[in-house]
Amino acid sequence: MKKISGILLFFIITIIPGFSQQDPLSSHYMFNTLTYNPGVAGISGMICATALNRQQWVGFEGAPSTTIFNISTPLPIFNGNNGAGLIIESDNIGFDKDINLSGVYSYHLDLGTGKLGIGVSLGMLNKKLEPTWEIPSGDIHTPASGDPLIPENKESYVAFDAGLGLYYNADNYYAALSVTHINQPKIKFTKGTPYVSRHYYLTAGYTLQMRNPSFELIPSVLAFSDGKTMQFTVNSLLRYNKKLWGGVSYRAGDALVGMIGLELYNGLRLGYAYDFTVSDMSKSSTGSHEFMVNYCFDLNLGKSPMKYKSIRFL
Repeated sequence: MKKISGILLFFIITIIPGFSQQDPLSSHYMFNTLTYNPGVAGISGMICATALNRQQWVGFEGAPSTTIFNISTPLPIFNGNNGAGLIIESDNIGFDKDINLSGVYSYHLDLGTGKLGIGVSLGMLNKKLEPTWEIPSGDIHTPASGDPLIPENKESYVAFDAGLGLYYNADNYYAALSVTHINQPKIKFTKGTPYVSRHYYLTAGYTLQMRNPSFELIPSVLAFSDGKTMQFTVNSLLRYNKKLWGGVSYRAGDALVGMIGLELYNGLRLGYAYDFTVSDMSKSSTGSHEFMVNYCFDLNLGKSPMKYKSIRFL
């Protein structure tokens, strides 16, 4: 008889079958758009860099841990209607260690009262397994090599990865549609060849000026699907004097999220989100923590222009 640790059991149930819902979650999705939609690259006319760290389901052994860094900039070619970017993502869950490195290009078109960004991301996805076996004492057990589907040794595989995105921005609203892993990368491990499913994203938001000119209400939504399941998040942020914000999100069937943030100096922004888990995972964890740092500037001595007023480009 063989005994598999709780982490490995969690890994087998949730990760091996086609790597369903493999893209990591982000409560700061409205600040982290470039990670899942390349169309936004450079569309604000500013250089923007964002770093994000998420510790999900704190207290649960082998829980997801994600670190993301991305940066984008407008390009002065083809009349300046272009943007480029870089995405670096590290996502760990159980014995699965993923690293995603992608370059981004976006072409911008004037459309109606706004601008449409058409983007593509091209890069590599490295999936690494580091399994750990616990064999009970005694003379009767089944060795790890006896199972044709479960890996027994460390493995690593690099695959080509690509994504597409459309991002439309107007004065007070935005809407976006994108797909990641459009080529469904195949991961050729020694035991089986799972693949990474396509992930579809639809997001939109609106900036509503309150009667008091110091306050703005910024509602937004994010719908996500891997073709088999769907996840829906609704968020509302209240921003004061374009410097302080707070709000709540509801991720259907998963978590209620509280968010706070502030702008410290000349475009440097800090944000924190705490997920109050409402699913069955609440029995095994104390929630999730997410930290975000963002800095946006132009090339004119690093000063943020007055026209830059929306958090949706962060």
